[in-house]
Formats: sequence, C-alpha cells, structure tokens
Amino acid sequence: MYDVSTRTRALALVAQGRSLNSVSKETGISRAAIRSWQTRIEPLPRMRQGFCSLCGPTAKPPEDRAAYAYLLGLYLGDGCISPGARSGYFLRIACADAWPGLVDACAAAVQAVNPSGKAHRVQAVGYTSVVGYSGHWPCFFPQHGPGKKHDRRIALDPWQQTIVDAHPWAFVRGLIHSDGCRITNWTQRSVGGVLKRYEYPRYFFTNVSADIRRLYTDTLDSLGVEWTRCTRNGIPFNISVARRASVVLMDAHVGPKY
Repeated sequence: MYDVSTRTRALALVAQGRSLNSVSKETGISRAAIRSWQTRIEPLPRMRQGFCSLCGPTAKPPEDRAAYAYLLGLYLGDGCISPGARSGYFLRIACADAWPGLVDACAAAVQAVNPSGKAHRVQAVGYTSVVGYSGHWPCFFPQHGPGKKHDRRIALDPWQQTIVDAHPWAFVRGLIHSDGCRITNWTQRSVGGVLKRYEYPRYFFTNVSADIRRLYTDTLDSLGVEWTRCTRNGIPFNISVARRASVVLMDAHVGPKY
C-alpha cells in the first residue's frame, strides 16, 4: 500500500503527459495501481473492524500447517495483502515465470491455506501473481500493515513461531523460493604449478528487512545450517550458505528453484 503523497506524486507525473508505463518504471509502482488511483486516490481501509467471523477475537492457525509455513516464507519475500470488495482481501504472491514449478507450488499452498480452497493466476510481464481472495488473510498474516515490510517491524506471533518450529524446512523453502537462489560459484587454485578451476554450490538469501533476515538465520540455526553475512557496499542484505555439509542439507530439503 502507498500513502496519499506517493499517489499524488505518481498522478502528477501522469498529468505531465507521461505514459503509465514510464511512470511505473520510474517509481516502481505498478501500472494497475496508478490507473486505479485516477478514480480513487485515498487508500482503502487496510484492516477489518471488529472480530473475524471465522476466528473471533483471536486468530486461529490454518489446518495445513506445512503449507502455511511455506506460504509464510513466500509472503514475507514476495507477497502483499490488499483490501478488496466489502470485507474481503486479496493475497498476492509474485512468482517469476522463469520458475513454473514455483508458480505451481505457490498456487497449491494458497489453495491449501485459503478457507475457500481457491487460488487464481494473473499473468503480468515476466511474472505471474498467484492470488487468493478471503476475508481471513489478515488473521493468517498479522505482519500485514502500512508501508513496505523493511520499513516496519516484522515479528512472528507465538502461534506462527510454533508452526515454523514444527515445519522449519517448509519456511526456509518459501523464503528461498521468494528471495533466494542456489548458484554455482567457482574459484581458481594453483596445484603443482597448474591453475585449476573449482566449482561449488551456494545458497543466497537477500532481503532488505533485517527482521526477515533474522527470521531466516534463526531458523537456519535451529536446523544446524551454517551461514555467513555477505556485506556489499557496507550493507549486509545477503545471507550465504556455502559450507559443504550445510549445502547438502539445503539440497535435501530446499533445492534450486524449478
């Protein structure tokens, strides 16, 4: 969600005769969002008023907890929740088209967690948004709130932490599938005067939010996976897993995107 001042600035660029595409590229805001602001600039209410009809005053965990742990990882990386019609909300997870298996896995998780059992795919340029509609999403994802995730505190509720503790690999897999990757690094060493090339696999996780990175590394610690911070330009946004035994664990439970 964007505040009114951000929306006003984007609309001012459009008023200058700029195309929606050029304004979107400059601001990082989707063309659909800018188009919708031309008819309504005020943000819709973010959260429901009163208790949830399914949960009451306290959020109830979803039944498929393994699917939820995976979807939680995807949401923290590439997901958002926005108000829809009446009291409903849209959960959207952006998945790159380069990984069709990821799109399928995301859709299956949304279907498993969504009380309606439904998930839809919305094609965009270079990616597919997996979308689920429900009035229940703010209960399942209390991290939903105003602004970008890295600009606000992100912490798990106790019931969420219980699920992550029970299904840590599903959570790690969701985080890697959203903001991570498995790559092959290489180095050269001189052996007997001959320069030889060595290749080795490595996992990276990159997220601007220190809270989300901490959730990732805390879970790796609980699994016995060794990790290091990779600082670039003085900013420690990257978490690396490169030790052979730890990569073997990650390969067995996470694997590359597909």
